[in-house]
Order: sequence, then structure tokens, then C-alpha cells
Amino acid sequence: MGFEERNTWSFLVISVVSYATYVVLVLRSAAGGPLVDAPYQRYLLGTIGFAILAAIISSIAIRIAMAVRTGKEDQGADQRDREISAFGSRMGQSFMVIGGLAAMLMALAEWDWFWIANVIYLCFALSGLTESIARIAAYRGGLPQW
Repeated sequence: MGFEERNTWSFLVISVVSYATYVVLVLRSAAGGPLVDAPYQRYLLGTIGFAILAAIISSIAIRIAMAVRTGKEDQGADQRDREISAFGSRMGQSFMVIGGLAAMLMALAEWDWFWIANVIYLCFALSGLTESIARIAAYRGGLPQW
């Protein structure tokens, strides 16, 4: 398993853990009351910040571990890695579009900011999850021949 595939697995785990943590924190802070009254902003920013920082640290750690194990530095992504990355990005982009459209419609309908922020974060998480799963599937089974 190369660096790009390991990094994808790491991103998948980080995405799931950070979003699940956010949901638990918001539900806990609502304490049985209305969700829109929960102080979600700090949890949202905190879990996104954690995910970004964890992804950076994880990527560095994976690169160092692979260099120590093999005794040489990774040569970077090859053509297959670039094609798999592009495939995963295309698969994940659908949720970014859905999230943007949903947030726009919610804003036009003057929904509470809580719901708008949460639908955007959910779609970020689903986008990362979909991209990671598509990339892992491509690493394991090959790219689809469409």
C-alpha cells in the first residue's frame, strides 16, 4: 500500500471521527432542548480545525514512517495515483453541489443559521467520505471503465 492510499484511509477515519464527535457534542450541549439553541459554532469550528490539523499530522507521520521503513523517500504520486485522485474528487463533488444548493435554498427560505451551517458541514463530511471510499475502491478494484 502506497502513501496516497494510506493517506486516503487516514482521511476517511479522520472525517468520520470528527463529524461524529461534532454531532455528539451538539446533541449533548442541547441537553434535550431545541437544537437551534445549542452553542454549535465552537464545536463546528473546533472539529473542522481538528480534522485539518489531524490530516496534516497524519500525512506527515505516514510519509516519515514509510521513509523509515523503506529507507528511501516517497517518489510522489504516479499517473495511477493522479487518476484515482481525480476520480475520487469527481465523486465527492456531488455533495458539495448539493450542500451549496441546499444552503442557498434554506437561506432564501430564511431558515435558522443552525440548519444552514449544519447542512453545509454534513455535505462537507459526506463529500470527504464519498471521495475517500471512491478512491479506496479504485485502489482496491481499479478505476471504472466508463
